[in-house]
Amino acid sequence: MEQKRIAVFASGSGTNAENIFKYFLGNEKIMIDSLWANKSEAYALVRAQKHGVETFVFNRNQFYNTNEIVETLRNRKVDVIVLAGFLWLIPDNLVENFTIINIHPALLPKYGGKGMYGMNVHKAVVENKETHSGITIHYVNQNYDEGKIIFQAKCEVLPEDTPEEVAAKVHALEYKHYPPVIEKVLSGNS
Repeated sequence: MEQKRIAVFASGSGTNAENIFKYFLGNEKIMIDSLWANKSEAYALVRAQKHGVETFVFNRNQFYNTNEIVETLRNRKVDVIVLAGFLWLIPDNLVENFTIINIHPALLPKYGGKGMYGMNVHKAVVENKETHSGITIHYVNQNYDEGKIIFQAKCEVLPEDTPEEVAAKVHALEYKHYPPVIEKVLSGNS
């Protein structure tokens, strides 16, 4: 049986990407094919190279106005695209050709949409005195954070928590749940 192939897309430091690389290392059924970044300075590229994962950097024009990325992913026989801190809206040509999974640092539908990423989310959660936050793993469609939800996990937000403390709790959930949920989706168990 051929291994399922994952292409990871990242824009930033790549801690989630690296966690995914480590999780699938040596997996006989699933492999990390490549890491794709929209910024040549994204530290995710360094993390990928450290794990022997091939990397690609692309620009806005290639992403939105050509089929280069779709064709390259197809040629590489990629089964799933996993977003790990990737901030651009995914164009139709990718959505229509691939299963795409994203993780969002809040309990959607709350705190989703354009501009709702990273610390922006955690600040909003604290400012609104929410008692819980968490993660949402979902399929990607043509709109930010509106695809079908696959999995959610919650953490408590204490009245005295800072956005940084909420971020730490949410990151712990991301690291714990994202790789096994990806594995379930690829195994057809989601």
